[in-house]
Amino acid sequence: MRVKVLGSAAGGGFPQWNCACSNCHRQRQGRLRGRSRTQAQLACDLDQDHWLLVNASPDLRAQIEAEPCLHSRPGLNQTSRHTPIAGVVLTSAELDGTIGLLLLREYAPLHIYATRSVRQILTGSNSMFRMLHREAGQATWHDIVPGESFDVRGDGDHAGVRCLPLPLDGGFPEYVDRELAASLAAGEAVIALEIESLANGRKLLFAPSAGNADEALQRRLSGYDLLFWDGTFWSDDELIAVRGVGRRAAQMGHMPLAGPQGALAQLNGAGKQKRLLIHINNTNPILDEDSAEYAQVRAAGWEVAADGMEFQL
Repeated sequence: MRVKVLGSAAGGGFPQWNCACSNCHRQRQGRLRGRSRTQAQLACDLDQDHWLLVNASPDLRAQIEAEPCLHSRPGLNQTSRHTPIAGVVLTSAELDGTIGLLLLREYAPLHIYATRSVRQILTGSNSMFRMLHREAGQATWHDIVPGESFDVRGDGDHAGVRCLPLPLDGGFPEYVDRELAASLAAGEAVIALEIESLANGRKLLFAPSAGNADEALQRRLSGYDLLFWDGTFWSDDELIAVRGVGRRAAQMGHMPLAGPQGALAQLNGAGKQKRLLIHINNTNPILDEDSAEYAQVRAAGWEVAADGMEFQL
């Protein structure tokens, strides 16, 4: 199974369009040793010709154009429309992981996997996502249940992956009406996604928004060959320190990296091979590869995910 990091930043990307924090300002001036990043997006191959997307970022069009394996190819059907993208799994209803669905609305048959609550938010309450249903068969939704696995295959029975959604602590997005949110299943708001290759049994975990890691989840983490973990914020008060206002990381459903309760300390033994931080906010000092924070992350055995990375499982 090939795994591609199409994007690695949190919402807004890096540099963020309206931000003049130290990171963004120095990146634009070429004075920061680090890379620009688009919003977090993963792709896994199901076979040689079909791919599964994990989430659908607002930067998805540019991310597809940057990867020839995701390009439309002529001559594969009776029309000019074709895509190797076989499906999308959503880990939440957050805008920076779902807006890209609207970029996939151009009548290509699309399979979307999401919890029932996420589907209800997007298709029942948000009229924009009706653009995915202008024609019969344009988009097919599949309800997924935390704790229950499901298979996604490419061409017929060839290869494919088995996915297991794992519930995480986290709430529904702020744009969701409070009355609707109260009627939905809390355990369906945010999931981590385990993806297992049906060809060789190797596994990865994608958890870009994790408020904490309980003992049960920590025990699971040691079994993954590739781990993508929430690297949004370095410290719990990062936004307040940078902007003077804002919410704490924990209030936004993110486990900070630093501190005794942070991911670096709590997940010290996670992952068998590769461990990467993803969904990195533009204010996070680990974006600066000359920073002490970046050095600390690397010393702890983690890598910082960047656009264009590819792994073979």
